[in-house]
Amino acid sequence: MAGLEGKTFGFIGLGAMGTPMVQNLAEKLPTGIKIYVFDVVEKAVDGLCSQCPNRVLKTQSAREVAEKSDIVLTMVPEGSHVRSVYLNRDKGILSTDISTKLLIDCSTIDTATSLLIKDHITSASATSSFYDAPVSGGVIGAQKGTLAFFLGCAPSDPNLPLLTTILELMGKTPIPCGGPSLGLAAKLSNNYLSGVIAIATSEAMDMGMRSGLDPRVLARVYAAGTAQNAICDRFCPVPGVVAEAPSSSGYRGGFKVQLMRRDFGLAVEMAERVGTQLALGKVGLETYEGASEDERCRDLDSRVVFRYFGGK
Repeated sequence: MAGLEGKTFGFIGLGAMGTPMVQNLAEKLPTGIKIYVFDVVEKAVDGLCSQCPNRVLKTQSAREVAEKSDIVLTMVPEGSHVRSVYLNRDKGILSTDISTKLLIDCSTIDTATSLLIKDHITSASATSSFYDAPVSGGVIGAQKGTLAFFLGCAPSDPNLPLLTTILELMGKTPIPCGGPSLGLAAKLSNNYLSGVIAIATSEAMDMGMRSGLDPRVLARVYAAGTAQNAICDRFCPVPGVVAEAPSSSGYRGGFKVQLMRRDFGLAVEMAERVGTQLALGKVGLETYEGASEDERCRDLDSRVVFRYFGGK
């Protein structure tokens, strides 16, 4: 693969998304390329290393990952975690020499934190590069290697061919969104819309079912008409309609409702900052906050809002 000869990889963050992303890298990278990994949950590191012996290697800190890797990807839950991974004085990525390194953050965080990290990296090294590259597709997309990447760079960026080669190992061809933090702006816009659609789909399904319609018939109706959407087609909130949807497995797996609450909140904050008037933002955020605190819904896939609304 062009640009990867003799390179070493690092990956920080082995949660529900990070672990399958590393598994795809381990399966698809050229023979001989090592992947150094770290997570604060040591069990996650040990489990992945045992699955991929001599390919995925354990480290003790983000700093050690950076010391041993030419290309480092990060995938952690929140902006505070990203700041810790990069800026911790003793164990962070920036506590060691990052010259010539390519750093890619796939976390979904606020744009201000991402720009702060980029500023620190630019100050630390003129030869290193940092990109925001948040993803869409959830756990299923991470497992199947079909993630969409929204890349914070211009189409003319000289690193785009290399970035594309790397990210295509875990998903689809990345979409360059224009410049630093704009990948995150695109992702937050996307998740706001996805969250609203999940609420609307849940409500529409519930009213149809209470009127006597089979949810599988409703799904066919939506797919054939102007209500067609990816949530209903692939992640239907109603159990039993789409076999692979988290709802059909007790809402296990998928994109946790607390993470949707986080992303929806970040999107509402971004809208306020740029002056967008939201008709559905407040009620949508209240819905995901409520579901996140509901013991019937917490830690389950975000489409569990169907259950939260009283759907059967």
